[in-house]
Amino acid sequence: MEIRHKVALVTGGAHRLGKSIALALASEGASVVITYLTAASEAAQTVGEIAARGVEAMSMCVDQRDTAAIDTLLAAVRERFGRLDILVNNAAIMERKPIFEITPEDWDRSLDTNLRGPFFVAQAAARLMLRKRVEQGETGANPAQDEQGSIVNIADLAAVRPWPSYLAHTVSKSGLVALTRALAVALAPSIRVNAIAPGSVLKPRDWSDEQWSRIGARAPLSRPGTPEDVVHAVLYLIRSPFITGQLLVLDGGRELR
Repeated sequence: MEIRHKVALVTGGAHRLGKSIALALASEGASVVITYLTAASEAAQTVGEIAARGVEAMSMCVDQRDTAAIDTLLAAVRERFGRLDILVNNAAIMERKPIFEITPEDWDRSLDTNLRGPFFVAQAAARLMLRKRVEQGETGANPAQDEQGSIVNIADLAAVRPWPSYLAHTVSKSGLVALTRALAVALAPSIRVNAIAPGSVLKPRDWSDEQWSRIGARAPLSRPGTPEDVVHAVLYLIRSPFITGQLLVLDGGRELR
């Protein structure tokens, strides 16, 4: 898919990894919509940086646990742009808790944010991606490569290498990988759906530089990753017309040890 002149939605795009993805898509010529939950000032700054790249930008406060909020988001995208070509399901939470301290509320918060939310965002996004083809009666046709929609779900290494201290998170991200594969079949051939499982690519706010270096040294490539590593993977999956239902692990080989 040629990214230039397309419309992209990046959930959780106000800061950190989501911002890097949103800015990269804007640099490639896409108009970009970002969502945020609490980072209003960061979202405003990111929208300004997107617009500075010469494309349209928009942000909305969305709690993706709320399906009505998701419907409002996609209605706003449709009203503003009339289309959607790319979705990056990035918004998530990551909560650490020992197994015997996890409450039903903890469990629901992780699963609703990291799995239920991405499904209903993808469902609503797919409806908008398919709208023109449905109106033209072309849903049974094999679309041209540049007419395919693309969904990229951001999982993480916990999906393939369980982290017992983050049990609910691990289950939610494993489910996101299964969802990716199911959506890839359900939405083919018009929309491709893939996932990325980053390892250590962005230092947690409460970690020291020494802790961060140590975690990177454990990988065969002897370094932590960067948001740019994830950005390259996202752009690759969006552009690759013959890849769907796949999980791309970005961990410097850490999974192998």
